[in-house]
Amino acid sequence: MEIRYTSTRDSNVHVNASEAILAGLAPDGGLFVPEQIPKLDAALEELAGMNYIQTAKMVMSKFFTDFTESELDHCIRSAYDSKFDDPQIAPLKKAGDAWYLELFHGPTIAFKDMALSILPHLMTTAAAKNGEKRKIVILTATSGDTGKAALAGFADVPGTAIIVFYPKNGVSPIQEKQMVTQTGDNTCVVGIRGNFDDAQSAVKKLFTDPSLERLLSDNGYRFSSANSINIGRLVPQIVYYVYAYGKMVKEGAVQCGGPVNFIVPTGNFGNILAAYYAFRMGIPVGKLVCASNKNKVLYDFFRTGIYDRNREFYVTSSPSMDILISSNLERLLWYLSGCDSEAVSGLMKQLSASGRYEISDDMRGRLGLFFGGYADPEDTENKMRSLFKENGYLIDPHTAVASYVLDTYRKETDDKAPAVIASTASPFKFTQSAARALELEGSDDFELADRISSVTGVAVPAAVESIRTAPVRHRSVVDADQMEKAVTDFLGIGR
Repeated sequence: MEIRYTSTRDSNVHVNASEAILAGLAPDGGLFVPEQIPKLDAALEELAGMNYIQTAKMVMSKFFTDFTESELDHCIRSAYDSKFDDPQIAPLKKAGDAWYLELFHGPTIAFKDMALSILPHLMTTAAAKNGEKRKIVILTATSGDTGKAALAGFADVPGTAIIVFYPKNGVSPIQEKQMVTQTGDNTCVVGIRGNFDDAQSAVKKLFTDPSLERLLSDNGYRFSSANSINIGRLVPQIVYYVYAYGKMVKEGAVQCGGPVNFIVPTGNFGNILAAYYAFRMGIPVGKLVCASNKNKVLYDFFRTGIYDRNREFYVTSSPSMDILISSNLERLLWYLSGCDSEAVSGLMKQLSASGRYEISDDMRGRLGLFFGGYADPEDTENKMRSLFKENGYLIDPHTAVASYVLDTYRKETDDKAPAVIASTASPFKFTQSAARALELEGSDDFELADRISSVTGVAVPAAVESIRTAPVRHRSVVDADQMEKAVTDFLGIGR
């Protein structure tokens, strides 16, 4: 079955997968969604015997139907290779009464590697398939992890350039150093004075500026995105939820066909949306638990049906979730509305104009699969500490948010279904938080990494070792309204 893609805001848009991947964002500012969600063609019991690459081929071939088998095989094998430090790619570990799906074994020790290791290959293949001769400029805002993973994926890839904007004081020291030390003549990293939402909103504005699009095209460039607004980023994330279910069956943690609850720490809603797609493909899911930090805009949405970003913004110990505008929620709204692009467009206009919207009772009635919870920074640190003391297993702050929310969910519902937590980053990426949880003293991140390694018996990851003495290559910091100039200056096409 051929899968075509439409826009969440305009049902008249119809493109194939490679066109959607190349564009990143729909022309109207909407997000590309598959017009049908395909079903898995393997029986659930077969999943237990499949490795990660086999699972990836099965899932992605269902969505990327205009890619040939050999093209997709090349992309997948180029992505999931020795750059991952575990042959399982995404190992599943039991700690306490939950399973942790470790998504941080890639080159930048965060879950974004799971998709951004393959996106450059999908992008360049899509460009060739569509006869695209212009250089692809990846324009991305990051709350911490996407930036480095995208930079690592696209660095020195022929026919591409990548520009990453990040909130200057809104990421961890390790996250920042990972980005500002990035090599590659086609890379550009710029801090902004503001938060992630400021950067993300400005990036979306640049994407939909017709005069900037003409300027780029006249100079041989076109924009695309590496954020999860790009369907080429989102589909590879579905894979690890399908894979996790198979591993749970293999481990005997769930009977084949029995439900699993997935607990996902998320700010931009992409990671949990991928789990929703896995459910729609046929994976038995009991509940999708959306775990938020103190910036609990999603928690409030699931409790009230009202999305309201007009609130205080908090910088927390889980910075990749410090977000008040959850872009991928727009895709869920499209499904909740019965694929009504006019309704979604109206809600997005309300969000732009007033910073809030309220969904209909019918849409709220379709939210039963989801549960929202949140953790304050103190809850997060306490969970990291207690899990290590009781099980000898150290997790990062984002994963700790999810682990804490699972505890509150179980207390509130008495749901005893097997639970898989999406473990989104290595604790070595957040050394200050990890050190506090382990009651270690010190201020230098790399010294703390060594002490954490000594206490836990886990080696300091290569991703941290490689930046210990690496020189800073990117020093630019601008206001959000200067982002366009930063882009055109880097490309040498100032207007």
